Amino acid sequence: MQFFLDTAEIQVIRDLAATGLVDGVTTNPTLIAKSGRAIRDVIAEICELVEGPISAEVTALEAEAMIREGEYLAKIAPNVAVKVPLTWDGLKATRALAAQGLKVNVTLCFSAAQALLAAKAGAAFISPFIGRLDDHGADGMELIREIRAIYDNYGFATNILAASVRTSAHVRDAAIAGADCATLPPAVFQGLVKHPLTDRGLEQFMSDWAKTGQSIL
Repeated sequence: MQFFLDTAEIQVIRDLAATGLVDGVTTNPTLIAKSGRAIRDVIAEICELVEGPISAEVTALEAEAMIREGEYLAKIAPNVAVKVPLTWDGLKATRALAAQGLKVNVTLCFSAAQALLAAKAGAAFISPFIGRLDDHGADGMELIREIRAIYDNYGFATNILAASVRTSAHVRDAAIAGADCATLPPAVFQGLVKHPLTDRGLEQFMSDWAKTGQSIL
């Protein structure tokens, strides 16, 4: 599974990219607004920090305007993935942008039928929002399983990008369900390494080692 960071905070991306485990970054209008900077500057800087796909989202609602914005965003760097909403206009824009060889991330997916449409339109990524589905009493992970089955049935190359991820358990379950990648808030990404038994075991090892009076170097 590939790990993307869901943030536009440059220093956070720089620090976590140093782990060598960050495969991409996703942004949205809310995250860009929080940065207080111009979207072009933010995306350009992120693209320099991470070689993988960097999702930059259009803000237009009509297909032709989405296409123009997508073309503009794609020119920022070769690893930009244009992000569009899962609407009829978004699907039209996806088709047009994909025909130009651009990667498109179709976001705000809440059903398998929507995911099927996005794949047929040529999306490189589909972003099912598992956490928001859970919030509304649905099973977000079941959606991942449904999309996986449909894509496998028909050989679609669209990557399932689990989004609205809230916990380490979400990451685990999405990986088991067959998601190709997941976009994680930095705190969730950092939390993946944590387990109380790991901490306890390391504490015991260090205590025992100290008693030997040795130094490896």
